[in-house]
Amino acid sequence: MGLTIAQKIIKDHLKLDLSEGPKLNQEGIPLVGEDVALKIDQTLTQDATGTMAYLEFETMGIPRVRTELSVAYIDHNTLQSGFENADDHKFIQSMAQKYGLYFSRPGNGICHQVHLERFARPGGTLIGSDSHTPTAGGIGMLAMGAGGLDVAVAMGGGAYHITMPKMIRVNLTGKLAPFVTAKDVSLEILRILTVKGGVGAIIEWGGPGVKTLSVPERATITNMGAELGATTSIFPSDEVTKKFLESEGRGDVFIPLESDADAVYDKIIDIDLSALEPLIACPHSPDNVVKVSELANKANADGTSGVIVDQVCVGSCTNSSLYDMLKVASLLKGRTISKDVSMSVSPGSRQVLNKLVETNALMDILSSGARLLECACGPCIGMGFSPNSRGVSLRTFNRNFEGRSGTKDAGVYLVSPETAVAAAITGRITDPRTLWEAGEIDVEMPDAFTVDDSAIIPPLDPEEASKTEIIRGPNIKEFPVGKPIGDELVCELVLKVGDNITTDHIMPAGSKILPYRSNIPHLSKYCFEVCDATFSERAKAAGSSIVVGGLNYGQGSSREHAALVPLYLGVRAVCAKSFARIHVANLVNAGILPLTFEDPDDYDRINQGDKLRIVGIEEGLKAGEVLMIDDSNGEEIKLKTDLSSRQQDIIKAGGLLSYVASN
Repeated sequence: MGLTIAQKIIKDHLKLDLSEGPKLNQEGIPLVGEDVALKIDQTLTQDATGTMAYLEFETMGIPRVRTELSVAYIDHNTLQSGFENADDHKFIQSMAQKYGLYFSRPGNGICHQVHLERFARPGGTLIGSDSHTPTAGGIGMLAMGAGGLDVAVAMGGGAYHITMPKMIRVNLTGKLAPFVTAKDVSLEILRILTVKGGVGAIIEWGGPGVKTLSVPERATITNMGAELGATTSIFPSDEVTKKFLESEGRGDVFIPLESDADAVYDKIIDIDLSALEPLIACPHSPDNVVKVSELANKANADGTSGVIVDQVCVGSCTNSSLYDMLKVASLLKGRTISKDVSMSVSPGSRQVLNKLVETNALMDILSSGARLLECACGPCIGMGFSPNSRGVSLRTFNRNFEGRSGTKDAGVYLVSPETAVAAAITGRITDPRTLWEAGEIDVEMPDAFTVDDSAIIPPLDPEEASKTEIIRGPNIKEFPVGKPIGDELVCELVLKVGDNITTDHIMPAGSKILPYRSNIPHLSKYCFEVCDATFSERAKAAGSSIVVGGLNYGQGSSREHAALVPLYLGVRAVCAKSFARIHVANLVNAGILPLTFEDPDDYDRINQGDKLRIVGIEEGLKAGEVLMIDDSNGEEIKLKTDLSSRQQDIIKAGGLLSYVASN
């Protein structure tokens, strides 16, 4: 039996402990569901999660990173309306200098775009403290989002543990029609699988249609694989990959990589690229997908058609490549955006911005009336450029969760750059195929990029690094440390929430909150604010508590703050119908026990405010089942604990830091 691309990379990076596992098949590949320890070649952090990751790394007492390469990016908290963000940047830069990391300065670009351009390599492993790290899968890298503590451990040379995923193959045939894009491919797979459909799986893209997609297009697709809940997504490394790497002056890192002809997949999905048309994700979920033409033809009370648009944003790690920006410039050339629309454009990197200047494409964008924003995440995480009250915003981003834009009652739609520009010009959701002829997009990608890495500060040599003083501002506080779980938990059910609770619900982002990512006590005031503004005070008053959720609890960002802040507030366990992958890992790392209902209907048998006892934990962790007793009514509910032996030990120790210290 042949191997998939992902299986080949996993096999090459396995850290085996034959006394404990994992169990392997005859090809030497771990069985699905086994705990897998991987050697990590590269790591990345960004500033919203990086401060905590470096505090955790420092606690380990390791003098220098032990990866092939680690990069600290500043791209999230670039809005410096107070001292907090600037202080964090100084701290991260000093940590990078002391411990041997590359440091990408503010304004150099979004971590995923820059990493794709300058560092990612086919066949390697990468984890990053950002859920969209799988962007590098567009270049044939096994790249996964992770919590900051997992990244810290990997930087120290430790293994990254995952549950061996299933393999899903998406076969692409045909070729995209004009004004149909890689973003529409992403939305189509979300329509098919939903935001829960990729949980526990790696999605591998193949078939003859793959060769028609450039690396930036492939990276858009792997980027949005995060919205499926997938472990990661990956493309082959082929002649298209080689050409891209050569254009970046990095042709030496190219290796060919493809799945074997007889590779076996758990599921196969076929998509005919030529049959797709422009798609749009409606509020408030990336899988709420319909055809653009449906909304463009929607009748209004005044006799017009098309949903009226207030704002358009082009950028984010999904659609900020030079390829995307040149298309936007070409469509805007000689045109003016609607007087009723505010439009922003955020190039993904300084390299992209420089090329827009060189080709005069930037003037085509600016002359249309669009606003140029910094090469950073910006509006995607609510860091500026929020919509007006009840505004309709079309964004080329990857998430449209309620309130994420910074305006709670805004309606955010996810679209391709072409659909975004069409709306900016007309002031309404418009099918771009009705505005332009097939040949009107004039985009010519360079054979060679102008490489300027002056905004990337390389590591110091070890002797010089040892002299570096760590700069700590007053906003940097200690992080909470978990306690050993014991055999019984007595908790109040302080919050009961529904399905698809995101990490934005648990620990919101935005310009008002993100500057306090290194200050857990301050952040705790905002925990679950979107769901219940009284949560923080009630949780503190309870002392020891449990949160109950529905399906797909913890989807979205990889932010470990969504575990660390509840830990600080006394949450000892979270019980849900099902969890998103990264959030389970973050809960375990924090020392919070993740549990699932054996019978999902039992969710309805308990209520907020009930006094709960979880008993038989020590034996139950081994058996995979514990008992919860509701002391309010005597109800007994069986709960599952699907944790590896290592995760069980972490929970018993009170979290990953305590576990690492004792091992």
